[in-house]
Amino acid sequence: MKYRLILFITFLVQSLCAQNIEFRADVSKNTLGANERVRIEFTMNKNGDNFTPPSFHDFMVIMGPSQSVSESWINGVRSFSKTYIYILQPKAKGKFTIGQASIDIDGRTYKTAPIAITVTEAVAAPSIDKTSNDVAKESLFLLAEVSKPNPYLNEAVSVTYRLYVGSNVALNDLQWLTVPKFPNFWSQEIKMQEYEIGDCSYQGRNYRCIVVKKVVLYPQKTGTITLEPLTMDAVLSVPTNQRDFFGRMMYEQVSRRVTSGNRTINVKDLPEEGKPDNFSGAVGDFSFAVTPNKQTLKGNESMQLKVEVSGSGNLKLFDLPKPTFPSSLEVYAPEQNDDISTTLAGMKGRIEQTYTIVPQYKGKYPISGIAFSYFNPNTHKYETIKTDELWIDVTEGAANEDTPTDVANDNNLPSSHFRAQQPNTGLVAMHQPAFFGSVRYYLYLLLPLLLIPIALIAWRIRQRRAGDIEGAKVRTANRLAKKYLSEAKRKLADKDHFYEALERALHNYLKAKLKIETTEMSKDKINELLLARHAAPETVERFIQLLANCEMARYSQHHTDASVESDFGNAVQVITELDKQVKK
Repeated sequence: MKYRLILFITFLVQSLCAQNIEFRADVSKNTLGANERVRIEFTMNKNGDNFTPPSFHDFMVIMGPSQSVSESWINGVRSFSKTYIYILQPKAKGKFTIGQASIDIDGRTYKTAPIAITVTEAVAAPSIDKTSNDVAKESLFLLAEVSKPNPYLNEAVSVTYRLYVGSNVALNDLQWLTVPKFPNFWSQEIKMQEYEIGDCSYQGRNYRCIVVKKVVLYPQKTGTITLEPLTMDAVLSVPTNQRDFFGRMMYEQVSRRVTSGNRTINVKDLPEEGKPDNFSGAVGDFSFAVTPNKQTLKGNESMQLKVEVSGSGNLKLFDLPKPTFPSSLEVYAPEQNDDISTTLAGMKGRIEQTYTIVPQYKGKYPISGIAFSYFNPNTHKYETIKTDELWIDVTEGAANEDTPTDVANDNNLPSSHFRAQQPNTGLVAMHQPAFFGSVRYYLYLLLPLLLIPIALIAWRIRQRRAGDIEGAKVRTANRLAKKYLSEAKRKLADKDHFYEALERALHNYLKAKLKIETTEMSKDKINELLLARHAAPETVERFIQLLANCEMARYSQHHTDASVESDFGNAVQVITELDKQVKK
């Protein structure tokens, strides 16, 4: 009797529990248009196993299954709810039935009732049940915002990568996937300690905006350039239509990949109209100055000359103009200092080069003015800034007494070397007899016959001389020496003008021989080019010393009659030797 009572009570409890178990199916609508969606939920009040959904063969599953679980205790009473959610879209018009779903709970199988669905013609304003993916797609996107879509070549362009997050979702995680490269630009990223977050709007909707990357670009080619996309993976908490026991909104985590897409920039070339000859590629708005720290000093003292460009623009992408110094000044390689900051507006600051100059001798030395040209994209014009000529006054110091001492006197050609020779024919007046029958008459008759052997002899001599290569080089050298030195020779008596003419002759010789311009004639450049043409090092050294003597004599006012004659003779010999040595 006792056992029977226990079995009855157990059966009664199980029956009561079984009666409280629910498993049902609910749809958001039973009639919908062909372009609408329906939401179906399978809900149970006790957890079970082996959930089997219906086939949905007349519908496309847009989303699902997603789960939502709610559990709570109130006054010792437990409440539980578990739901499987699907979003369906009909495949055609008509009347359809969604079959039964099943689940096992406490050893028993429970099934939902079939649901009838009517699909009508497409409606003009469909009411679509959005999936979590739909909400995430609408609530998260990434844009690459370009400051100037049509910049000039070498003009600053900023790109801000901004992530827009809807106010109805929460961003849980953000991971970088691909980072764009900028092969056709000089680029610099603006470093950020952390993401910049703020409120913003886009197309009339409010968002939370996150700046994830900022970069400044300077295009290095013209035409249409495509920027590579930035791609990121995000995890969002998206609200659902489910609520927990306390009525709070339930959220679902959704992973979404966002990309900034491809953006194009149309780069314009700089105009050719008005482009200065000395333009070196500077684009922006600049100021330019050349400043010495002093202009009066003593021999062997040093001074500094600062060449500076300041302003905003492509400061790191062009070379500063170089001043021209007299070769008699010792000038060291410039020291460059930069003070440049980069913001979204581009580079701003200054670059400077400081030259250290050490004069050796007393005198006044000019440093010619410098011109700096740049293109201003704001005015769409080229602008040029020119500085004035500077003079360095060396008030004390040794006089320049350096003259070539390694050349023997017999190698110094006298000034009469190129003097035109006046022939003395020794002819005297004589009585002329009658022409016909005279000796002259018969000589004129025989002259054509005599010219034939003379022409043959002259042709053989010319052929013999043409085969004498070394001799031909010497003769060519002498002719060039006469050509370039004739002006200096005429001014031997005028010491000041002599060295001007001699220096000009040496420069003209280099221009003709090496095909270079006067502005390129630094000592190092001349030495490099002559040695590259197989000139003897000692000859090159003497040539450079001649240039230094000319310049020193002009600026330091130190020269004597002996040095004038010596320099002229040495110039003749050096030019002759260089013509034999230098190969074209």
